[in-house]
Amino acid sequence: MTTAPLLLVHPGDHGVAVYARDLASAASAQHPRLRTVAPADLAGLPDGTAVHAHFTDRLWGGSPEEASRVFAELAARLRVSVTLHDMPQESDGERNLPRRRTAYATVAEAATGVVVNSDHERALLREAEVWSGPAARIPLPVDLHVDTDRALSDGSVGVLGFFYPGKGHDEAAAAASAAGMTRLTVLGRASDGHAADLEAFVRRADAVGVAVEVTGWLDDDEIARRGRAVEVPVIAHRHVSASGSLASWIGWGRRPVAMRNRYIDEMAELRPGTLTPVDEADLAAAVRRAAEDPETTWHGLTRLPLSWIDAADSYVRWWEQVRS
Repeated sequence: MTTAPLLLVHPGDHGVAVYARDLASAASAQHPRLRTVAPADLAGLPDGTAVHAHFTDRLWGGSPEEASRVFAELAARLRVSVTLHDMPQESDGERNLPRRRTAYATVAEAATGVVVNSDHERALLREAEVWSGPAARIPLPVDLHVDTDRALSDGSVGVLGFFYPGKGHDEAAAAASAAGMTRLTVLGRASDGHAADLEAFVRRADAVGVAVEVTGWLDDDEIARRGRAVEVPVIAHRHVSASGSLASWIGWGRRPVAMRNRYIDEMAELRPGTLTPVDEADLAAAVRRAAEDPETTWHGLTRLPLSWIDAADSYVRWWEQVRS
């Protein structure tokens, strides 16, 4: 590689920002020549400096238009490769889907190279007519936590991550109710702008006999502890790009019940035995079976494909290709 890229890392608790920082830490630990750069320091970089960025529109601006403009202006001066997250798809709605399509197309066209986290995402780019050019696939990595001891069950169905409509909380609550379970734990807080949606969900769940606990933000150790304590971890995204929540469950030793879609099927093939894929119609029955046989909610593996080191090495190899 002629010039190692600077790794752009954003502050804050947005999932993509956290992932970019974690990946930068893993990459620089393996390859000390790699360095990070903060958004505030980009203006001081010489023209033509190589930078790798992670893009989701909400991280880069107040609107898809602003986010893509900021990225394109940066890429006009620097050599910016990009990992795309949160791909445009039908769940964005009639108003936002075309705006996000245009934004992501602008970013992909401006970048020196594009990475996605799954074949599913690569297909989404084509289906949304965003980008049909080359896109490397580097899946979200997973490392097993050192502490994967099985905690005493709290008797709840667990849904992990920021709450927003379409994340699968309603599906999980309906499945819990049908399975005879009366508690659901939201491991996290409402995504920005969705506090009222979370309150409405809590009321809907209560109406079907499921009491919801919202933990709010938890540090890494505490959310891992709580994640190991839920009785049945569930992933029921109706529309998914890539899932950091799934990676976290697996890293804690859990084997979540996961409603099938193209991404879930891809991850089941990538890491066999780490999740229980089920069709939507079978979700409640699968939750009931998991509650009756808690052993099935733990994968019991000691090694997993695609670790953080593997992901870091994959990025380094890819950077060598795009900058050679």
